[in-house]
Amino acid sequence: MIDPPETPDPESCARFLRDLGASDGRVLPIAEAALVLASFDRRRVDFTRYREHLQLIARDVASHPAAAGDLAGRARALNEIILLKYGYSGDELTYDDLQNANLMRVIDRRKGLPVVLGILFIDAARTQGWEAAGLAFPGHFLIRLSEQPNRLILDPFHNGQICGAAELRELLKAVAGADSELSPEYYAPVSDRDVLLRLQNNLKSRLLQQQRFRRAANVVETMLMLAPDLADLWREAGILHRQLGNIRAAASAFENYIMRAPDGMARHQGAAILQQLRGQLN
Repeated sequence: MIDPPETPDPESCARFLRDLGASDGRVLPIAEAALVLASFDRRRVDFTRYREHLQLIARDVASHPAAAGDLAGRARALNEIILLKYGYSGDELTYDDLQNANLMRVIDRRKGLPVVLGILFIDAARTQGWEAAGLAFPGHFLIRLSEQPNRLILDPFHNGQICGAAELRELLKAVAGADSELSPEYYAPVSDRDVLLRLQNNLKSRLLQQQRFRRAANVVETMLMLAPDLADLWREAGILHRQLGNIRAAASAFENYIMRAPDGMARHQGAAILQQLRGQLN
């Protein structure tokens, strides 16, 4: 069990994320991790009221009459508490607002991206002892409730819709193109680490679009705390630090990339960049 930090100081938060990154489990304290990630942009904001809010949601789901029923009942309990009682919704009007990828601000505003709403659903479900996970569906985050051998797919962003094959096909064509077809891997559950990386990738992508490279580099650093063995993240960190003029940090990132990357053109290009960076340090 990895204890979450009591206060949002950067060192404690970074240590918590690195401890998660060193673990090999698929299930992590996902809501706590999302709060810690949010704290890097809100360093003076205490965790207490957000943790209390998550506990209230879980308590109210537990006391909902449908929670003792089948998977459809569980989905109803989650939807009626999170979406109706507490008023959460997908932010369709200002979808790219950076606040939509920050769990603290999503709790404050009661709206956010699919992945953040999904984290709320997953946390509330698991607190009941229910099996819940994010899915590898492309372009839009969905969650799956399971009780062997039954499964149910929910879309927290679109009013908690229960998705069958027809709804999934329609959603896939909307996000991936009219020629797209459903594939078995889209139903596969992903690890909580992947969910958290997807959360941060949403934030990073928007920062890059806005050319806010320093903040994007900081986000990549949090992703590396969670997934220190992902070679492509080290490469991305190196590129951003190089662009920002952080030559020593860029060189260190490319060294880590070369250690982890498979042999190939990209790795050789990384080695060439590293050589240039070392030349600038001499």
